[in-house]
Amino acid sequence: MAAAAISHRVLPVHNSTDAPLRVGLIGCGGRGTGAAAQALSTAGPVELVAMADVFEDRLKSSLKHLRDPEHGVHERVKVAPERCHVGFDAAEKLIQSDVDVVLLTTPPHFRAQHFALAVAAGKHVFLEKPVAVDGVGVKTVLAAAEAARQKKLSVVCGLQRHYQNGYRALMQRVADGALGDITAARCAWNMGFLWNKERKDNWSDMEWQLRNWLYFVWLSGDHIVEQHVHNIDVINWAKHAHPLKACGMGGRQVRTDPKFGSIFDHHAVRFEYADGMWLFSECRQIEGCRSDVSEHLVGSRGRAHMDSERWVIEGKEPWTWAGANNNPYQTEHDELFASIRDGRALNDGVMVAESTLTAIMGRMATYSGREVTWEEALNSPLAAPCPVNYAFGPLSVPPVPVPGAKA
Repeated sequence: MAAAAISHRVLPVHNSTDAPLRVGLIGCGGRGTGAAAQALSTAGPVELVAMADVFEDRLKSSLKHLRDPEHGVHERVKVAPERCHVGFDAAEKLIQSDVDVVLLTTPPHFRAQHFALAVAAGKHVFLEKPVAVDGVGVKTVLAAAEAARQKKLSVVCGLQRHYQNGYRALMQRVADGALGDITAARCAWNMGFLWNKERKDNWSDMEWQLRNWLYFVWLSGDHIVEQHVHNIDVINWAKHAHPLKACGMGGRQVRTDPKFGSIFDHHAVRFEYADGMWLFSECRQIEGCRSDVSEHLVGSRGRAHMDSERWVIEGKEPWTWAGANNNPYQTEHDELFASIRDGRALNDGVMVAESTLTAIMGRMATYSGREVTWEEALNSPLAAPCPVNYAFGPLSVPPVPVPGAKA
């Protein structure tokens, strides 16, 4: 997509007596619609004034949902017809406008480019995870995150565990030494089937892939990147570092129908950090198997166990989180908008980029069957096949990766 001329709006520090913060939503699927509702549920005046999506039906469905009084944000939805942008250039059109905050919730392939455009235009950003599907995208995000820091723009990412009370409390205890030295870790996102949209006769290859973006590596990065990044990120958070190399295995054992693109249905990776610590990571999307979405740390003084409902430390200083369990999806928006209003810029850009690249490194290891280093992942080429031009039409599906095969 060609970059367009950008209007640069000078953004003052806002408070509750100022004009509303003007929000634009880019990517009107379920996650985007939820993010918009959460943005509109924050304290202080705020309005949704613009929306963008490749598909008109997705935009209309999202707008209808947000305008429904049942969801409690309808009075803050101020989207005029001329601010409903549809097509492959919709995001650029929205970013050119006089919005203050953009919510980037498209399929991951597009996020790095949209983030760079938004920061160049001086916009505050909510940036869903993962932020890229390859090293090229990660480099773009790292550069844009630095530009946002220099411009004092707020950037909050969708790794919502960072905004959940239980995780924050446990991580503070880890930082204070409750586990001693962290010597090993394990994390998992093992679950069943998600969703798939049956192809319609009038859909081109491009439309079919976009509407089923989970199953195409150029769009999602595979589920180790799109979903398991949450768990991998928790271990990076505990270590205050990222691993330097990875090796692993994976495959496509059950989800073999061509409608599922060419991604794997399971991955298992051993990541190694600079101090020699191993993280054992696994993710699976296969029905009828044991579910497990959790993170675990082994330390010289104890162990920590985390999931969305419990946070426990066992050992010399046993501890269990007993406080209120907040909605982290709402809290991340509460803190984003509060930071904009008081001029205290938040910036999750580097953190989410490094966790995204960790997951990409894991995918490269499982696809290839060889050890992959951080530098190799960072300098990896575009996830293929990536369209040269964004247009509805033919688009081939690559063969399923075969570990051990030459590239």
